[in-house]
Amino acid sequence: MDFTIPVILIGGSTLAIAFYVAWSIGANDLANSMGTSVGSKALTIRKAIIIAGIFEFMGAVLVGSHVTTTLQKGIVNPYTPVFTSDPYLYIYGMLAALLAAAIWISISTYFSLPISTSQSIVGAIIGFGIIAAGVSAVSWGKMIEIGESWILSPIIGAALAFFIFLIIKKVILDTNKPFQSAKKSLPFFTFTLFSVILFSIFKSLECTSFPVIPLYIVLTITIIVSIISAIITYILLNRYKTTKIKTDTEAYHAIEHFFIYLQIITACFVAFAHGSNDVANAIGPLAAVIDILQNGTLQSVIICPIWLIALGGVGIIVGLATWGHKVIVTIGEKITEITPTRGFSAEFSTALVVLVCSRLGLPVSTSQVLVGSVIGVGLAKGIAAVDLKVIKKIFICWVITVPVSAFTAAIIFLGLTLIL
Repeated sequence: MDFTIPVILIGGSTLAIAFYVAWSIGANDLANSMGTSVGSKALTIRKAIIIAGIFEFMGAVLVGSHVTTTLQKGIVNPYTPVFTSDPYLYIYGMLAALLAAAIWISISTYFSLPISTSQSIVGAIIGFGIIAAGVSAVSWGKMIEIGESWILSPIIGAALAFFIFLIIKKVILDTNKPFQSAKKSLPFFTFTLFSVILFSIFKSLECTSFPVIPLYIVLTITIIVSIISAIITYILLNRYKTTKIKTDTEAYHAIEHFFIYLQIITACFVAFAHGSNDVANAIGPLAAVIDILQNGTLQSVIICPIWLIALGGVGIIVGLATWGHKVIVTIGEKITEITPTRGFSAEFSTALVVLVCSRLGLPVSTSQVLVGSVIGVGLAKGIAAVDLKVIKKIFICWVITVPVSAFTAAIIFLGLTLIL
C-alpha cells in the first residue's frame, strides 16, 4: 500500500465521517432515550436537547472509555499479519465501518424506526474484518458475549420496567386514596432513585483515569444525598393543597405531575448512561484511525483525547436537535401510551441496564433496552396496551441490522482499497 497518501486527507475524511456517525446516532439512538420524556410531556424538545447535551457529554467523558476500547480492537484483531504489514487496511476498514453504520442508521431514522446503533457499528466492523483478514480475524468469543448482552438487555429492561411500574400501581395508583398513598410512598421512591443513580455512577468510575473513591465515602455521599432528596420530596408533597383534589381523576393528575420531576431526573440518568455507551460508536473507530496515522501502527494502549469525545458529543446533540423528532414520536407515542409514571419506570430501568453494561465494556443498544422497557410498562396494563404492529417492524429492523451493516461495510471497504 502507498504510504504517501496524504495523512491530512485521510484524517479529515475520518473526522467528517465520524461526525456523520455521531449525528445519525443522535437522530436515532439519543432520540430513543429522550422519547419517553417528550412523549409523556415531562420535557419539551428544547429542554430534552439541553439535558441530553449536558449529561451525554458527562457520561462519555467519565465512563465512555470502557466501550471505546472494545470497538477499537476488541471485535476485529488489528494485530493479524494482514493489518500489521499494511496498517492502512485497518484505517480503510474503520472508515468503511463508520460510513456503513451511519448510512443504515440514517435510512432507519427516515422511516422512524429505532434501531441499534451499537449493532450497526459492530456489524460493520465484522464486515470489513472478514473481507480484509478472514473469519479468524474476528474475536468470536467477544462477539458471543456482546450478542448475549443484545438479547438479554432488552428482556431485563422490560422485566425491570414492568416490575417498577407494577409497584407504582400497587402502592399508589390502585389504592383507595391514591394521592394520600403517593404522599407516603414518593419519598421512598425518591430515596431509592437517588441511591441507585449515585451508586451506579460511582461504581462506573472504577477502572477509569479517575482516582478510586473508597466504598465508605461512596456510601456516605449516596445515603446523605438520597435522604436530603427524600426530605425535599416529603415537604413538597405536604405543601400541596389537597383541597384542589376532589375526584380520583384529579388525584391521578396530581400524582403524574409529581412523577414528572422524577422522570426528568431519570432522563438525566438515561442521557448519562447513553453517553457512557454510545458515544464510543462514533469515536472508538476514529481513535484507532488517528492512532495509526500518528504511530504507523495501533498501540496496545490508546488514549482517547477529550476533543474526540467532544466531537462525538456535539454531533450527537446536533443529530437529536435536527432530526430526532422522527424517532421520538415512535418511542413516545406509537408503542404504548406514555405517562410520567410509565416514563419514569421505563427510563429508570433503561439507564440502570445500560450503565451496568458500560461498566462491563459491552456495547449494548440503548434503543433495544428502552424499547424493551417501554414494552414492559405497556404490558403492565395488559397486552392490548401495546401496538404489536409497531413492535414487529422494530424487531425486523433489529434482526437485519448486523448483516446489512456488515455487507455495506464490506462493499465500501473493497471500494476504498481499489480507489486509494
